[in-house]
Amino acid sequence: MNKIIIAGGTGFLGSVLIDHFKSKVKSIMVLSRTPKKNTGNTTYIQWDGKTMGNWVHHLENADALINLTGKSVDCRYHDKNKEAILSSRIDSTNILGQGLKTCKNPPKIWINSSTATIYEDSRNQEMDEENGVIGTGFSVHVAKAWEREFFSFSNPEIRQIALRTSIVLGKRGGAFVPITKLTKIGFGGKQGDGQQKVSWIHEKDFARSVEYIIKNENITGVINIVSPTPTTNSELMKTIRKVLKIPFGIPMNKTLLEIGARIIKTETELILKSRNVIPKKLMEHGFTFHFPTLENTIHNLLKK
Repeated sequence: MNKIIIAGGTGFLGSVLIDHFKSKVKSIMVLSRTPKKNTGNTTYIQWDGKTMGNWVHHLENADALINLTGKSVDCRYHDKNKEAILSSRIDSTNILGQGLKTCKNPPKIWINSSTATIYEDSRNQEMDEENGVIGTGFSVHVAKAWEREFFSFSNPEIRQIALRTSIVLGKRGGAFVPITKLTKIGFGGKQGDGQQKVSWIHEKDFARSVEYIIKNENITGVINIVSPTPTTNSELMKTIRKVLKIPFGIPMNKTLLEIGARIIKTETELILKSRNVIPKKLMEHGFTFHFPTLENTIHNLLKK
């Protein structure tokens, strides 16, 4: 590939994709509100995520556009944050669509972030792209509006993919870093009753799946980006303790989690909602995971 565009690429997932693609493509263009210093074949371009600008010209002749833009959901869900979470996703998706309409040679594929949180809280039924039940609540409302905005754009020359991504486990960002820190100081027990399902994916498999989607032209629509083996919160914490060789972990019930969430300004939904999601379409199209099991993943991420 010659050129890929990553909108909102300065966060955790953006850095994962840049690390993966920097040796595979000639040029990576990152659209960012706060541009960083250019490094190697990665160029940072100013944009605000909601208005047209010079960034539009860089869409021309790109092999792929990947949009990761959106305010982090790791915050309190008061009205101001709710508005920012929703608008940052809708506005960026809309303006990228407007930008693509100006292209003579648009990207062959547009990949837009979504979330596996779109499915209902489920402990028994595994949610795939065809039979998964869409849930209710604020997070689901955002996900539905996000995908609706994305698929309202249509160009037969551009293949569109919505990534319903789960928790991405990585060494330098995302949820895994604070969970590991809590475990090391003794708070690595189950959270809530511990039986809520956790759908997850290793950061390298996340990046590999994005590359696989780009290269396989018969993959379209919504895709679950998760490992094939959902776990439980209790098993996740137990596995982290085992790999770290920490014999105990103080459990945190729902009341304690509510108090803690207020202190660190987040929401307990991020921990307590049961996400029981499987990657049916990825596997049907022949994608193989390098890290299909939780213990293998945790060992890899915690090794020196």
